[in-house]
Amino acid sequence: MLSRLRMSALLGILVLVLAACGDGGGAATETSTETSGETAPAATTTATDEPAATDTASPTGTATATATETAEPTEGGTGTPTEEAVTRAEGDLVIWADDTRVAALQPFADSFGEENGVTVTLQELAFEQIRDQMQVAAPAGEGPDIIVGAHDWLGQLVTNGVVAPVEVPNPDDFQDVAIEAFTYEGQLYGLPYAIENIALVRNTDLVPEAPATFEELEQTALELQESGEVELGLAIQADAPDPYHNYPLFTALGGYVFGQNPDGTYDPEDIGIDSEGGLAAAGKFREWVDSGLINPDVTYDVMVDSFGSGNAAFAITGPWAVSQEDPPGFQAQGVPYEVSAIPPVEGGTPQPFVGVQGFMVSAFAENGLLAQTFLSDYMSTEEAQLALFEAGGRPPALVSAFEQVQDDPDVAGFGASGAEGVPLPAIPEMGSVWSAWTDAYGLIYQGQGDPAENFTNAAEQIRTLIAEG
Repeated sequence: MLSRLRMSALLGILVLVLAACGDGGGAATETSTETSGETAPAATTTATDEPAATDTASPTGTATATATETAEPTEGGTGTPTEEAVTRAEGDLVIWADDTRVAALQPFADSFGEENGVTVTLQELAFEQIRDQMQVAAPAGEGPDIIVGAHDWLGQLVTNGVVAPVEVPNPDDFQDVAIEAFTYEGQLYGLPYAIENIALVRNTDLVPEAPATFEELEQTALELQESGEVELGLAIQADAPDPYHNYPLFTALGGYVFGQNPDGTYDPEDIGIDSEGGLAAAGKFREWVDSGLINPDVTYDVMVDSFGSGNAAFAITGPWAVSQEDPPGFQAQGVPYEVSAIPPVEGGTPQPFVGVQGFMVSAFAENGLLAQTFLSDYMSTEEAQLALFEAGGRPPALVSAFEQVQDDPDVAGFGASGAEGVPLPAIPEMGSVWSAWTDAYGLIYQGQGDPAENFTNAAEQIRTLIAEG
């Protein structure tokens, strides 16, 4: 494992060198629902080398298609890779989803196609590519009818006019947070199917009882690490620096990304990264790096492998790391574990970002009525929501489906953590946050500059980006 950590450091240097050859803008770290799995899970999804939109006919009137993109230099000659636009696959109803969702949706697509005498094509894209490809392909008439994605995409998709409002026949049957997350400026733009957030996962052989405070967690983690029982006391992905996974600790110390209005909407003029609590958090993260609690060389894959193999006492991650199969996650590796809420930090309650995933209909859909019918009649059912839960491990958004799995200890643990959480902002201004904030964490991890000054500079950069539109 130590050699792997050293290799991660070398790879991190290589990434920085390659980034220096790009356009000068920091790479944005996006949510769990968009990066590593969407945060985390999405990071493990790669496109194949098959031609774009190569369809494989299914005997049931459905098809699957794999979309791939070819990296090319930008016109500016900087050498920064870009992606070719994906071409819509053949089919009466085309759905863009990642590999996990494609597999889970296939039987429902088959049934819907047979019942309605149409061809339903599930076109596979890497999760992190769907939103950007949608914005390019849909207006050109090459986009899908339906996409499977995260609620925080709405800020860009609605603003750019590429998704249409949807009708959910039974909105009261869904968890309130799920409907609220897909509601943008008073209109519902998605049928939710899953709720996700991160939590604390601990090795129950090494730590039988959940720590009551984060200070207790830190002491236990460092003792186990220093004794050599584990190589990582706490496995939290830090390469690249990740504001999403840091957010519960950041908020526990009084920080926030945007203030919230009385109705719960976010106020982009109130940035809390350089608030009193935000600056206190900046200093604390430096302390955690200096003590060895946070290891800046830990990638997502190292986090999963370290905890899954018994070489980490704790991990802060989401359900994707628990349930993933390739590479094997915690369940597949057989490590004894328990999921619980992240304990208070200096008395403050951690508030993870809560993300909701669901189905959105293109404003340019070739058959919007068919797309709406598929969502209303098939995706709002217990059977579909439970199938998607089994595929991805994310608790269902449909209340009746959730009640069937709520006794699952993983669901209960992530639910306890999410109960204290806040919705991941879906406003367009959130797109101006990730890069600057990631860079600020990077400076803190590298021991460069004053932590408070790093966060202050990041906040000012974000305000400037928002003001410039």
